[in-house]
Amino acid sequence: MPTLPPHPRFFFVPEIARELRRSEAAVRWLIQTKTLKSSKLAGRRVVTQKQLDDFFADAFAEDAG
Repeated sequence: MPTLPPHPRFFFVPEIARELRRSEAAVRWLIQTKTLKSSKLAGRRVVTQKQLDDFFADAFAEDAG
């Protein structure tokens, strides 16, 4: 049986909301305004690990600049 990676490859909106300590509505707003990039998988909005990492990198880059 194949083993799963140690970290998920993508996250659903409720998981991102918990990670960011924001409401699901706030996460959906970030997605709608394209502040947080996302994809669709089987009709559900998902955020990949790379997209989440890019979101953090962009946020810290704005603080530094």
